[in-house]
Amino acid sequence: METNKNPRDIEIAKLAFIGSSIAAIGDGISALAAALALDALQQNFRTPNQIRPATDTGATLRQLDYFINELIHIRNNRKD
Repeated sequence: METNKNPRDIEIAKLAFIGSSIAAIGDGISALAAALALDALQQNFRTPNQIRPATDTGATLRQLDYFINELIHIRNNRKD
């Protein structure tokens, strides 16, 4: 494997990583929205005697916060 990498190639790889990370966060937000929509639709079909279970979005939101903070950390440590 080549040991002398072009600095431009490294920057391209960094951008690819950041882009993939942002896409993953977007996928997570889409999945959360789909789960909330599904929960709302299910509520329409429940009988009045059934108690609505709490949707655990806290764990998902904590994961999204973690990934966003990681992206901020990568951006702040990026050398131009």
